[in-house]
Amino acid sequence: MMRVRERGLIQFSSVPAVAAVLVLAATSGTAAGALAWPPVAPGQSVTQQSGPKIYISADMEGLAGVVTSEQLGPGGFEYQRFRRFMTEEVLAAIEGARAGGAGEILVSDSHGNGQNLLIEMFPDDIEIVRSWPRPLMMMEGIDESFDGAVFIGYHAGTTNPDGVRAHTMSSARLADVRINGVSVPEAGIDAAIAGHFGVPVIMLSGDNAIAAEAQAIIGDIETAVVKQAISFHSARTMTPAAAQALIRDTAERAVRRIGEFRPYTPQTPITAEVRFKNYRPSQVLALLPMFERPDAHSVVFTGADMLEVSRVFHFILQYGAVIDP
Repeated sequence: MMRVRERGLIQFSSVPAVAAVLVLAATSGTAAGALAWPPVAPGQSVTQQSGPKIYISADMEGLAGVVTSEQLGPGGFEYQRFRRFMTEEVLAAIEGARAGGAGEILVSDSHGNGQNLLIEMFPDDIEIVRSWPRPLMMMEGIDESFDGAVFIGYHAGTTNPDGVRAHTMSSARLADVRINGVSVPEAGIDAAIAGHFGVPVIMLSGDNAIAAEAQAIIGDIETAVVKQAISFHSARTMTPAAAQALIRDTAERAVRRIGEFRPYTPQTPITAEVRFKNYRPSQVLALLPMFERPDAHSVVFTGADMLEVSRVFHFILQYGAVIDP
């Protein structure tokens, strides 16, 4: 596998705090419209290319055309159409990455139930991470063998006053997520997980709000702005075909520039803060000695690295005493 940059040694530390929590859990350049989709016939085998290894994480709120919950879940009248649009935006990123010289590509279905992408539309050499739980959340499967990460369909963070469907990890439950005192969107969390392995984010697609927010936190990554946010539930959007053409061109450009990007690596140990919209989650979590409760809605904890932090974030969102089976 071709390497495009030198990496330092990755050191892994113990995770005693998270172990305690998990034990507790266990016991209690194309013109718009010119592209035909998918770029290969469904199920068609594609010869694996040598070149940079790329990780693609796909969310849904940042897709062209998405403005409300009607596009985002099985209960929405437009969801089935937008599953296809989501799949086609990811296929556009794959086609662009390969045009730029990429080799192996792993895709994460990172929205909602993690079962949105139409997997039969992908080339046979693409593998897809689906459903939950998974310790690295939206970045499950990434490791130091990857050369770059691409975020498709991403959205602004919960403290951003702009952005379509702006939230961080949970629009219903969380009011803020901070890493070392900085409010971060999901793109920031995911970039830090990638950065733990020495992998830089090279591209993101979504609305204008997340494009600006991500560049301010992660750095000068390539962005494909497929819509302009008007409000939480309104946008001026490109058509799906035009957005896919833009994503394809941006992904190609990003891979061709891959040696210019640097990983996002917050200083360790990492202080993480989660602010809830309600009182009781922080009150219950504060019963565990790893958490401090600085106010009625927040908990703070320290992780040795982003792997610890990711596991705790995921535990906070996934665990409940009524989990079954």
